[in-house]
Parts: sequence; C-alpha cells; structure tokens
Amino acid sequence: MRMITRLVRVVIVCLLASLSRECIAADGPRQRSILVLEEADFRSPFYSEIFSGIRAAAKQNGKGHTVIYGESLDLARFPGPDYEESLVGHLKTKYAQRPIDVIVSIGVTSAKFLRARKQDIWPAAPVVYGFVPDLPETRALFLPNTTVVFARVRPAQLLTAARAIVPDLTHVVLVGDAWKNPLTYGHWKQDFAAEMPDLEVTDLSGAVLREVRSHVAFLPARSAILTSAMYSDGEGTYYSPASALARVAENANRPIVITSDTFLGRSGVGGCLLQPEIIGREAGAVAMRILDGEAPSSIAPFSGNNVKPIFDWRQLKRWNVDEANLPPGSEVRFRQPTFWEQYYWHSVIIAGVVLVQALMITILLRERRLRFVAEVEARQRMSELAHMNRRATAGEMSVSLAHELNQPLAAILINAETAQQILQNPAPDLDEVRDILDHIRRDDQRAAEVIGRLRSFLKRDSTERRELDLNATVGEVFRFLSVQALTHDVELLTQPSPAEIRVKGDKVQLQQAILNLVVNGMEAVAHLPDERRRVVGRTSVAEGNLALVSIADAGHGILAEKVTEIFKPFFTTKAQGMGIGLSIAHTIVEAHGGRIWAENAPSGGAVFHVSLPLAAAR
Repeated sequence: MRMITRLVRVVIVCLLASLSRECIAADGPRQRSILVLEEADFRSPFYSEIFSGIRAAAKQNGKGHTVIYGESLDLARFPGPDYEESLVGHLKTKYAQRPIDVIVSIGVTSAKFLRARKQDIWPAAPVVYGFVPDLPETRALFLPNTTVVFARVRPAQLLTAARAIVPDLTHVVLVGDAWKNPLTYGHWKQDFAAEMPDLEVTDLSGAVLREVRSHVAFLPARSAILTSAMYSDGEGTYYSPASALARVAENANRPIVITSDTFLGRSGVGGCLLQPEIIGREAGAVAMRILDGEAPSSIAPFSGNNVKPIFDWRQLKRWNVDEANLPPGSEVRFRQPTFWEQYYWHSVIIAGVVLVQALMITILLRERRLRFVAEVEARQRMSELAHMNRRATAGEMSVSLAHELNQPLAAILINAETAQQILQNPAPDLDEVRDILDHIRRDDQRAAEVIGRLRSFLKRDSTERRELDLNATVGEVFRFLSVQALTHDVELLTQPSPAEIRVKGDKVQLQQAILNLVVNGMEAVAHLPDERRRVVGRTSVAEGNLALVSIADAGHGILAEKVTEIFKPFFTTKAQGMGIGLSIAHTIVEAHGGRIWAENAPSGGAVFHVSLPLAAAR
C-alpha cells in the first residue's frame, strides 16, 4: 500500500514539473515572423534584391529575432484559376503551423492575389504593400488593416530620360508586357500627350519578341526605345526580363531607356530607375514598425525614395550623349577609370622616386649656391674693407696731400702775377709770357695728377640699388665691427626679426649709414663701466609697410634740446669728433626714401631708428 502511495506521489511530481516547463515556455517571447509574397521568381535579380532589402531592414531593427519566409507566386508565367487554386491549398498546408505576423506583398499581381485569397489563408495578418504604383486602380486592391509604400517610374520620367539621351526626340517605341497593364503605367497615352503633344508612339507591347527584334533594327534617327519587363517571346518560350532585354538590344539601332537598375549594364543606356534593394528596405522598415506595435492603419501610405536617374557611361559614349543634358542628381556608372585611378600606386611610387631625386639635386644646387654666395660675400667684404682702409688712409694723408697741392697752386699764382706785370709793359716780351704759360700748364697738370691719384685711391664701384635682406645687412655691419668692439671692450648684440625683411637699396651705402650709427654708440659707451658697454641692433617690420632698424646703446643719452640738431653737418659733442658721421647717415637714409631719428630710451641710453620702405612683393 505504501509502495503504491509513493509511486502516485512520484507521478504527480513529474506531471507538475512537466506542466511548469510548458507554462514557462508559453510565457516566454514568441519568435516574430514576416512572409514576403513576390509576384515573380525570387531567383531573378530584381526580386532577389527586394528580398535582401527586407532582410537588411529586419536585421537593422535589432529588437528581437525575426524569421522571414518567402514565396514566389509566379502568376505571370503560370496564369489560370487551377494554378491559383493549387497555390492556395499549398500555402494553407505549408503555413498551418507557422503563424504569420506581417505579410509584405511585392507587386500588383501579389496584391490582386491577396485581395481574392488572403481571407482563406491568413485572415488576421496585416499587410504591407510594396512595389505598386500610386494609381486609383491599385488603391482599390488594398485590404483593410494595411499600409503601402509606393514605387513607380512615371511615364513622364521615362520621357525625361529619353530626351536627355536623344535631345531632338520625336518618336518612341514601347517594348515590354507592362505597357499593356493599366495597373503598372496607368494611362500612359494621356501622360505622353500632356508631356509631348507631337510625340509619335509605336506600341509593341503586344508583339512577339521576333517582331520586336525586327522592328527595332530600323528605327528613325530621332527615336528611343522605352522598355518594361518582358517574360516571354509570345510564342511559348519564357525568359528572365534581363535576358529578353539583351535579345532586343542585339538588334536595336537606337538607345534603350530602362526602368530598373538590375537591367543596367545589359545594353540599356539608363533612365529613372527603380532601386529594388531600397524598395525592400522601405517595405521592411514599415513591417518592423508593425511588429513593434504600430497599427497598419496608423501608418499613412507614402511614396518611397526608390527611383533615381542612373546611366551607363559606356552607352552614353556609344550614343554621344552629353552628360550635361542628364537630369539633375544623375548617377553615372561603369565610368572608365582615368590613368591616375588605374595606376595610382604605380604613379605614387614613380613620383616618390622623382621627388627624392629632385630633392637631392636641389640640396646639391643649394650647397653650390651657398658656396657661391659665400664667395661673393667674401669678395664684397674684402672690397668694403679695402675701401674703408683707403678712406682711413686718405684721412691720414690729408696733410701731405694739402702740401703737395699747395706747391703747384702757389707756383701757378706767382707765374700768373708775373705774366700780368709783363703784359702791362708797352712792349711786353711775348716769348717770356709763353714760357710762363708753359710753367702754369705744367703746374696745373701736376695738381691734376695729385687730385687724380686721390680720386683713383678713393674710387669704388658705381652705386647699384637692388633687393637685399635687411637682417643680413645689419648682421654684416655688426660682424665687421666685432674686432673694433673687442678692442674697446664693447659688447655688440643683434636681435634680427624672425621673418625675412626685404628692402631695395645700395648695400654699401646702407651699411655705411648703419656702421656710423653703431660706431657712434660704441663711442658713447666706451668710457662707461663694463655692464653698460653694450650696443644692440634690432630689425623689425613697422606699420605702414616699413622696415625698421634700431641701434640702442646704454650711454648717457641725448640732451632733449640736442635731439633735432645731432644730424646737422659738423655738429658734435665729442672733443675729437668732426660731426659728419650722423650727417652722412642722414643723407644716405633720405636718399633711399627713408627716415632717421633718435630718442632716449626709458631705461637709459639713446636709440637711433632708421625706417626704409619694404621692397615690393613679387
């Protein structure tokens, strides 16, 4: 008895455990599902891309796993009530144990099928219609509790593309089954007439493929072919739309305007093309909104952004189409890469090698140039030093030169007075006068020779104004005076401008003016304590497009009443000074269109400023 009781308890516990697991499983989240009904074969590129777009939209949602089923109705190739009836039975059986949360209906044929058969198979599932035109006839197919994303290439868009390809268009040929279907292109005749009243239209939508191929081979010059999907040759052979288009293009003598980007690259020039992947993404996004809880009736139907003007670059070249005539925002594909695009890395490597070689050559040329400049600078410095030495020597020789000139001048004076007295006699001795004149001429030549020697001694090259670096010019003066500064135990400092300053002038003259200012500063501090024996030269750019040179010393400064007089000739405050150094500097600076002035520094000492116009920018 006890054994039976224990067995009953074990059985009850097992049953309760099993029921609890089932209840937990029932309370867990159920997998969401979407059924995609496409009117044609999933294997065709167009409908395959639509399905891929729906899957991408579901993956992007990320709010839970969603299983996506797909069914190809293929009613265009297999029309008839018997096939449709068998299709209904097949779908009812197939999805009897697979609840469908949302149906995405692709195409007009699929919408018609749901209108007639949805109640038999999925009575409660909401529907999202995609890839249907916004026409009254298609809106009449929509069931309650549904929404729609419209996708349509309007006849006016086809004409816009055709006129971009054939600017003088007068004739179009319609090829493809869809032109016969009012649920696809609507009332295209009225649309064409409104857009181009004089347009000649040849409708081959009902012709077999053999006749179409024969007709498009001999079209007039100002014609274009407007295509839509074609699934058979009309004589029992079925094709994919892309294959049918390729067979038409084999014979066509005029450009072909297409309606889907899956046809691009198959002999069609292009046009305002449906983008199936975007069609799928837009319909899939709406389906995910419904799965997330939105009611289909609350989502207003809208036209998707799924049509774009796209063209084949190769076909544009074939038909001599100017890309400027294409609709705004057009995309051109299959463009032949440029040489740079095709050989980018090869070009980069070659350019790198050339640049390295050019850099090495530039460095060598720069070194050669620097050596040449250094040689020229050395020659110029030697010339300047020689010239300055000649001037100093001339000063030392001034007494002897005066004596040497005084002798012939005195002789000339005596001879001239003697000749004057002889000529006052009633009978002057002309021979003696001639001798006196010869002596005067010889003495004059002797004086001229003395002056000529002095001129030759002081002669230098003619004045030459050219563009020069003011920083370098000032620096050369300071370096030139470094030995003299060392002798007098005076410190020379330069503070050049960080940027190059270019002026135009005679280098010798400008250096002479700056040299006089520096020497003046050295003399001003020569007798002061060591810490004040300093002269500083600065260069900078001032307002008004001017270059500025400042020579500052740490001396006693300038008396306020003497500031305006120090540049006058022969004005000096020094016992041994001649008073011409600052006057010469003043004359040189003014001759160069500049200005020179002096002032006392707040910290003590005097500052001499020279401003010069900057050289004109090249």
